[in-house]
This record gives sequence, structure tokens and C-alpha cells, in this order.
Amino acid sequence: MSEPFRTATGGRIDRSRPLRFSFDGISYTGLAGDTLASGLLANGVHLMGRSFKYHRPRGLLAAGAEEPNALVTVLRDQTRLTPNLRATQVELYDGLTAHSQNRWPSLGFDVGAVNDLLSPLFPAGFYYKTFMWPRRAWKWLYEPTIRAAAGLGRAPAHADPDRYANRYAHCDVLVVGGGPAGVSAAQAAAAGGARVILCDEQAQFGGSLLADANSATTAASATTAAGAAWLARTLESLRANARVTLLPRSTAFGYFPHNLVAINQRVTEHLAHPASEQPRERCWQVRAREVVLATGAIERPLVFPGNDRPGIMLASAARSLLNRYAVIPGRRALLITACDEAYRTALELHQAGVAIALIGDLRARADGPWAEAARSAGLPLQTQCTVLGTRGRLRVSAVRLARLDADRRLLGREHTHACDLLLMSGGFTPSVHLHSQSRGKLAWDDIVQGYIPAQPAERTRSAGACRGVFAPAAVLEDGAAAGGAAARDAAARDLGSTAPGPAPQVATPARDPAMAGFAGALPQPHARPGAKAFVDWQNDVTTRDLALATREGFVSVEHIKRYTTTGMATDQGKTSNLNALGFVAQRLDKAIAEVGLTTFRMPYTPVSFGSFAGFARGELFDPVRTTPIHDWAARHGAVFEDVGLWKRARYFPEAGEDMHAAVARECRAVRAACGLFDASTLGKIEVVGPDAVSFMNRLYANAWNSLAVGRCRYGVLLREDGFLLDDGVVARTAEERLHVTTTTGGAARVLAMMEDYLQTEWRELRVWLTSTTEQWAVIALQGPLSRRVLQGLVQDIDLSAAALPHMSVARGRICGLPMLLFRVSFTGELGFEVNVPADFALEVWEAICQAGAAYGITPYGTEAMHVLRAEKGYIIIGQETDGTVTPDDVGLGWAIGRNKPDFVGKRSLARPAMSAAGRKQLVGLLTADPRELLEEGSQVIAPEQRQPVASTRPRPIGHVTSSYYSPALERSIALALIADGRARIGQTLSVPGSAADVPVTVSSSVFFDPKGERLNG
Repeated sequence: MSEPFRTATGGRIDRSRPLRFSFDGISYTGLAGDTLASGLLANGVHLMGRSFKYHRPRGLLAAGAEEPNALVTVLRDQTRLTPNLRATQVELYDGLTAHSQNRWPSLGFDVGAVNDLLSPLFPAGFYYKTFMWPRRAWKWLYEPTIRAAAGLGRAPAHADPDRYANRYAHCDVLVVGGGPAGVSAAQAAAAGGARVILCDEQAQFGGSLLADANSATTAASATTAAGAAWLARTLESLRANARVTLLPRSTAFGYFPHNLVAINQRVTEHLAHPASEQPRERCWQVRAREVVLATGAIERPLVFPGNDRPGIMLASAARSLLNRYAVIPGRRALLITACDEAYRTALELHQAGVAIALIGDLRARADGPWAEAARSAGLPLQTQCTVLGTRGRLRVSAVRLARLDADRRLLGREHTHACDLLLMSGGFTPSVHLHSQSRGKLAWDDIVQGYIPAQPAERTRSAGACRGVFAPAAVLEDGAAAGGAAARDAAARDLGSTAPGPAPQVATPARDPAMAGFAGALPQPHARPGAKAFVDWQNDVTTRDLALATREGFVSVEHIKRYTTTGMATDQGKTSNLNALGFVAQRLDKAIAEVGLTTFRMPYTPVSFGSFAGFARGELFDPVRTTPIHDWAARHGAVFEDVGLWKRARYFPEAGEDMHAAVARECRAVRAACGLFDASTLGKIEVVGPDAVSFMNRLYANAWNSLAVGRCRYGVLLREDGFLLDDGVVARTAEERLHVTTTTGGAARVLAMMEDYLQTEWRELRVWLTSTTEQWAVIALQGPLSRRVLQGLVQDIDLSAAALPHMSVARGRICGLPMLLFRVSFTGELGFEVNVPADFALEVWEAICQAGAAYGITPYGTEAMHVLRAEKGYIIIGQETDGTVTPDDVGLGWAIGRNKPDFVGKRSLARPAMSAAGRKQLVGLLTADPRELLEEGSQVIAPEQRQPVASTRPRPIGHVTSSYYSPALERSIALALIADGRARIGQTLSVPGSAADVPVTVSSSVFFDPKGERLNG
């Protein structure tokens, strides 16, 4: 059975391929080439959604990406659910299943429509004013209620199983927009020998030409036929050119510096059964020498009371439905226009058998060729016409009209016309979003009555309707001129050379004022009280909302946008911006150019999160890095924690142990015998070259000239502002080679800083940097018996205290394998760090475990490591530091090379504020109750700061940075940064708790073995 609203001939659909689809559980039949929107209209379905706030019935307004109403959810299966798709962009395929959104229990009867009756309670910004009490009710009551009552589609409950790809590409000329201007530009650029990429968001290239009638009965059949033939001939030529890449279904959504344009290509979204090896979407990142923007223009709706009913749409949408999809959008149409283009739609609908009730023109005169053609066809025409209101519940049924004079007074009586289709056209708004995103300037044009591209900031040109050129012949000429100039400029420069200034814009051809229309709301002096005139269909913003915003003192267009939500969300003001600006300008008694324009946010047309993520999902989103010992630790029951991208063993629980018991056991083992710790995640950088020591002298705060080969030194790295950035052990393994270790999280930033200074500041230094973090596995053996464990495994190295003292390094072999052995400790015990190639790490680890079994060797994790280092007062960057800490603040003033002429951060350290009284200093805190554990991050208060007024909050003098229970001391310990902390040792301070203040005594930051006697075992 054929669809009841389909023409017998014409269109760009394949009548031999019927397609089954369903909407809200009802089955329909469409044709190949249909969109969901055209398929529904062909079956007489006009009601496609409910509005965001008021739940008003909504139907189709536009025919492309600018559609604000017909947002649907498409389901492929239980795991593939995509909300908020525009029905005008959903290509029909056999078996497509779609649902309407934001309604309950059904689209035809929505309980939420009561919001429309209660709309006086929901003006612009009502949530800022209404829900202020009780104070805490917003999160648990008001916000959930508002979100449940308003909104768009629901997010999927399941993870997206599809694959999304990325691709990088370079070209001479990128043309964005596949309409007549874009195709003409691509043809001219290709003829100039350029490598060209042409992208367009639609499934077919042609843009406005796709809406031209392909029937010989039209008044403009000769022009139409010539346009269709030109398009087919040109596209065939482009497809045959190996230097041209055509990307249909591809939306350019972001314009970034240096002519980088991001494009979202929908690869399989239109297929009923996509191949499993194909990605669903592909994100192209295109670097172009030259860019031509041919993004077209969007027809501007009119603002009048009741302008949002189903059956009210843009004239261009009806024309596209008729000529591209062979769909008759109504039986009796009325057109209201401020632009000649709507007359063409009226004529073509009339020739298709649609009754034209009236063409109402807002302008005082209608004397163009299209208006004359309408009169010749016998179509009723009325000038100085305005809409006072509409009727109809789920579809428009009548329109109230009146004629107004220049002073907005009625000329005669109002009259009502019955219709089931109301078409409107307020002119065309150039699509300038990409030009604006590229930081290009915009200028108001009085002829176009809109903003057009002015001075570009990148190597880009605009062509065609997006810069106010509408006449067909002029559009083709404009595109060809832009494409040819882009190809010539691309050939004249290399992509890798210093970028020249922005591309000069070619002169704008004469523009047709008959296409311009006007900006702003229609005058409505006789509108019925309470009638809503919508400016933004997607966000339910009316003229009353804009009027309220201006009454309440908002004059900045950006503030008005946020207060009323005009032009926000997925619509981004495509159909609303110019009308909103026009209305606000009227209210403020300013010109639109004075009001300004809001920012075009990326993406102007919505793009799926999957396209942004690409392959960066699951483990590829946040890659998991594991050490060579990871699997062994997992087999032995380790509980892991994430440290940056690394998985690190946090503790090794035995049967019945919780974390606290396991950590206490591990700490006792290290203090009494020996413990084994995987430190492979430490950053490791080889600094090699004749100037390696000079480089380190300039970079690190320490002095390095005196560091002998075979010795280590604790290194402190500062930022230029003098604050601590990183630390680690630095070993001199040869005259021109230093092995630098960094914190686990600091490896990348330290290497980047080194490279930055080496390449930009000290280019004369002969130094080479190599990251070796992944090459060396580090096995830390700590405890008084650690030397005995290693004795039988190590060759070529004397492990005695005299031969290998603390802070030494030596090359040798362990288990017959090459090794770099450090005598260092982060626990305060006798310690060694065995560095072996990562491929042999597990073999060496297991050998150490076997050799240490007789000595009670115990693997320990990061939690025990934290306790052991805190007992010794050793700091951790990022825990005892917060970006405002100097070396002296944490007791590392001894590490500064005072006699060095310079190093990064030295001048900043000399500032008086860096040594002024009152700076926070690292100290220890001991609670009166040894079992009481302070919470990390807690504020510390001095007793003298307590005020007699209970409501006055004392100013904290510091905070707790680390807090643990120490098994060695059998009590809690904490480190804290306290103002003048070292001078407060012995004082009693307090830490506010949930129940009461906790008294604490300030102590040295070294709690265990303060003399360091245990370092030598």
C-alpha cells in the first residue's frame, strides 16, 4: 500500500525499494532515500515530539540539521540506543525502530502538557528565583523533579558496543559544504591541480539543488534541468579525479588553529546490517593549506503567536519534502513570508495539487518575478500581512491574519483561514559558525539582514550563501573564484613553512535583497493575551521570556542567552539567534549590530561521544600500565591501586587480614628483617653527553660538579616560581652519564621540562635525553637483613658497607644478568634497589624471594611504603607539596646549591616572600590518644585563634598532609604543613573533628630513628 501523502512521480527516492520501519510501536512503510521525517510525513504523521519545558505538541519545522523539534531515539537492539537524533537526518533503512521523547504515557496524550497551563509559574530563570528554600532541597528535591519533568531523550543504560575510528589527513584545499558553491569550489580547486577534500553532512552532494523539482511541469524547469545536469556532470568528474576525496554524511564540526578542521563521518549509521569490521563513525582531523567554507544558509522562521504547532514549518522544508522526497506535507497550505523564495514553494506545491489558501507577504510590495508568477497562476496574495494567532491541538487547523499599516495599525478586520499546513519564511541566515570558530571576524550586513564573514583569521575563504550570495549563477561563480584562489595559494607555499597571514576574501558579488527577509519578531499588537510566540523552539523560549530578561536589566546578549536559554543546547541558535537578536534590539532600542552576536559553540551540529572517543575506550581510554612483577603480585593476592596510569600493589593480605593488619605486618617485617618492593614505576631518564653535568647544574637546585662516578645524590627540581616540582635520586654512572629518577607521576612532565629547556634555552649544550622508565625494572630490597639476601645472588660488586656505602651505585650482575645496583633507602633501613632489564625482572624477583625465604622476606606494597617513609619524615611530591611549597618549607633547604650561579627557580627563591615569617613548614603531629588517627586534609587550629563567639570560625594555620598508624612506634603519626611550624615544636594545637577538636602536639617530622643509624643495618 502506497503512502497517502506521496506524489505519484518525482523525488530522489527509489520507489522500487520499500522499507519497513516503526515509530512509537506503529509500523509504517517508506522508500529508499527517505529520512525518518519524510517517511513519517508520507504516512500522514505530523506529530513527532513534545517540547522541552511545556510539553507542547511539536512537528517538523525544518528539513536538515537545523530541525529543533523532531528529536527521536533510534534503537538497533537493547545495547544500541541513540537519543536526540534529528528525524530529518536519520536515513531510513529496513527495520528501523524509533521512539519519540519527553512524553508520558504517549505522544498523543502527554500528562506533562499540564506544564503549558502552568507556564506563568515557569518564566525565564524561574529556578534561580523560586527554589531558594529550604536551602538544601535543590539537590534532593527540586533538581530531580525539574529534570524528570523537562528534557530531551534518555541516556543509554548500556555501554556502546560499536567501534569508532580516527583518521588524520592532509590536503591542499578543504571545501566544507557540498552545495552548489562547494561543488563549484572543489571543481575549480581540482582543476588547479590541488589535492581536494570535499565534505558535506548530507547523504548526497548538491545542497539546495537537491530541493529543486525534477519534473518538467515546474515554472523553472529549464533552470532546474540545467542545475541538475551540471551537478551530475561535476560530481562525476570529481569522483574520477584521484586527487579528490568526497566525504558525504560528514559534518565539519570544529575549526582549530593552523587550519585544522575536525569532521565527523557517519560510516554505517544508514545501513540496516552494517559489516562488523566497519566503524560506526570516523573522526577526520584534516590539516589543510587552504579552506573554503561553503556552509550555506538557514531559512529564518517567523515569530508570531502559536507558531509552534505541528504543520507549521519553513517554506524551504516543504519544498525539500516535495521535490526531494516526493512528500506532500499538507492538503491546504497558507504561506506567510518576507522573502521571494517562498513564492517558488507556493507555485510548486500548487502544481503538485496542494490548495494554496493564501500567500501573505509582510512587505508593503510584492512585485518580483516569483510574485508575478504566483499571481499569473491565480494564487491569492496579500501584502502587509501579519499572523495574529493559530488554531489546532495536535496539528494546525486555522490561521488568524490581519493587514497592518506602517504604524502597525489594523487595515480592515482580521480574518481566519483554514489550513493544515502553514509555511513561513523570514529570509535566510548565513551559516557563519565555522568562520567564527576559526576566530574570524563577522560583520552585520544590512542587505542580508544578518552577519556575514569579514576578516578571516586563518587561511580560509567563504563562498556562496554563507556570505550572503544567493542568486544561482552568482553562487557558482563565487564558489569557483574561491576554489581557484585557494588552489593557487596552496601551490604557492609549503605546508611546513611559516604560516602566512589569513587568506584574502574575494570581492562579494551583488546580493539579492529579495532573499534577505528581515530579522526580529513580527509585530503582534492584536495577539490574544497569553498566546506564546516562540523564538527558540528547542528550548521553549518565547518573546515574553526575552522581554522579561530585558526588563530585569539584562543588556548583554550573552547574559540574555544564559538567562533565557535561547540558542543553547544541541540547537545552538540555528533558527533562533537572529530573531532573538532582533527582538532584544527592539526592546533595547538599538540596532542589531550594536547588540552583538553570541558565541558559536563547538559542535554547532551535535556529534556523538563515540566519535570524540574513537579508540580511546576501556583500557585504551586510560591505558593500564603494569610492571613486570604485576602478574606475580596478582597471583600472590595483591590488592592494587591506580597511581597515574600504573597498577601498583597496595598491600598483600594473608588469610583473614584486612588492609590495616596486612600493612602492619609488612611494616614490621621491613623493620625487623627484610621486605621486597616493586619500584619499577619510578620515572627514569638517562642524561648523556659532554655537558650532562652542566645541564643538571642549570636545571636542578642541587650542585652536581662534586658528584663522583659511582655516587648518588637526592635531587630537587623546582618550577621557575621556586616551588617544588619533583624529586628523586640522581646517580652518576659514568663521566658523561647520569641516571635520573623521578616520581611515578612526574616522569613525563620532568622529561618534557628537560627537553623544553634543552631545545629552547640551552641549545648549545651537548646533551641527549632518553626515557628508560620501561627499560629498567626496579626491585627494592629493604631491611637490616637485605645485604645477606643479596650476598649469594650478586656478582662483580662488593656489598660491604665500606665498598658500597649509602647513596652509591655500581654495575654488576645478579643471577648472571646485567644489573645497576643502588644503595639507597626510602624506608630508613639498610636498602638496595636492583635495576635489571624489564625482560628479566620476574626471574630476578623470584630468585630474591627464594634466597630471602630463610630470612623472612616479605613483599610489601605502596601502603606500607607510605607508612615507612612517613616514620622517617620523607616527603612525597603531591602529598606534602601543593604547588606552593619551597624546599625549605619541607626541610630540604640543605639540598639547595647556594653557591651555584643559577638554576631554575633560583631568582624566585630570593624573593622576600619565599622566606618570610609565617610560611608553612613541615612538622610532625602526635595525638594525645595514640590510637586516634587524624584525617588527611584536616585543618589545624592554634588555641589563641579561638574566638569567644561560637559562630566565628578561626582561621586555620595549616593542614594535615599525611596520617598513618605506625607499627614501629605503636601509635598514630601525622605530617602537617603549619605556619612557622618548626618554631611551634612542643606546642599543643588542635584539629577540628566531627565530634570535637582533637588536641595534637607539634613534633619533629622524623618520628623513627632520628639519627639515621639503621641506614647501615
